[in-house]
Amino acid sequence: MVSLKHESLHAGIVDPEMDSMRILSETALRFPDALSFSSGAPYDGNHDLTNLSFYIDRYIKHLRDSGMPEQRITRLLFQYGPVNGFIQDEVALMLKRDENIDVPAEAIMITHGFQEAALVALRGLFSSPDDVLLAVSPAYVGIRGAARMLGITVRGITEGPDGMDPEDVAAAARAVRAEGKRAVALYVVPDFSNPSGTVLPLQARERLLEVAAEEDLIILEDNPYGLFARDGESKPTLKSLDTDQRVAYLGSFAKSAFPGARLGYLVADQPVTDATGSTRTLAQVLSKAKAMFTVGSSTLSQAAIGGILVENDYDLRSATRELAAVYIERLDATLAALAEHFPPERSAEHGVRWNTPRGGFFLTITVPFTADLAAMERSARDYGVSWAPMNMFYIDGGGDREIRLGFSNLTPEAIREGIARLARFIGETPRD
Repeated sequence: MVSLKHESLHAGIVDPEMDSMRILSETALRFPDALSFSSGAPYDGNHDLTNLSFYIDRYIKHLRDSGMPEQRITRLLFQYGPVNGFIQDEVALMLKRDENIDVPAEAIMITHGFQEAALVALRGLFSSPDDVLLAVSPAYVGIRGAARMLGITVRGITEGPDGMDPEDVAAAARAVRAEGKRAVALYVVPDFSNPSGTVLPLQARERLLEVAAEEDLIILEDNPYGLFARDGESKPTLKSLDTDQRVAYLGSFAKSAFPGARLGYLVADQPVTDATGSTRTLAQVLSKAKAMFTVGSSTLSQAAIGGILVENDYDLRSATRELAAVYIERLDATLAALAEHFPPERSAEHGVRWNTPRGGFFLTITVPFTADLAAMERSARDYGVSWAPMNMFYIDGGGDREIRLGFSNLTPEAIREGIARLARFIGETPRD
């Protein structure tokens, strides 16, 4: 029988850091009795099985009302569909209404969630071994993993309490250039970043766009949490401020509409001119990559998401206000429980500090000991509460005494109990 050596496989498979996403997603399965702050799973108390057929039927009605022949509708849903998808018009209307992002349908690619959108964008933009991706650090493990699987070097830019400093981005791009390499793109989550929960101020957003123009960067803007700000506190996306087509926008319906549909989108309106003088959008050109990765996105998932958009008049921001209130309630419950068990005025005694996001799914805690996977497993096994070590998210090292709490899929009651268990774990863990 064939026996393969682990070290003979691709570097992205061999690298133990690439196991982080699986570890985070499977922690709840490994420790079923533990309250899990490990992942950022969306709230699932608003799902209804009857909605599955309702939204698909709603989209079919929409197609019929638009005059599409029955035979074409049948073929659209049952056969292989267009590589870049068939709900671009609906997504374009949603982006215009929700985010003031005005792009044509041909600038949109429908993908298998954010992860495929990132893979496609990276594969298209990075053509040389000397091309470098700049990324906020700590960063979502999915972007690091996508770059690793494609052999793309990532240079981290450590964020502060208010997110990434645009001047640090400019300095990093210049440093890369001094090494004889090229910084091609910058990955950032301006709103409620995963894992830290930070929000980039408006002035920094405007300056970041200037830096992108000065340093010839494409910004990869990831925005899964932007709809879940407190009322009146939403900030404009980088893409809505983009007048130079410097931003490629990566979105997902996992948090806002239907996690199981596994559907997202890539907005890439940058014009690409080929040797014949023909010009198409970057999204259209990148269809070659998507065709090789997945051929096309699920037609049923697209119909379901299309039905949700049509039914809500392409206004997910209004449609998700009740859901946003759920997440704000859970954030507030987490902050209140932390303050109860770790009074800020006694921080010198317990050695625990945390940030205070205004929305999103996550916050981070600093603890007085090494918070690695071994510590997390002991916490889950012996204290019944799990969390995510922040050192899994840092690109060039760091976060050894920080943990991420994901509160999005826990009730306020479970959050209070979970923080009480966490307090016992922290209190009984020796400082180092």
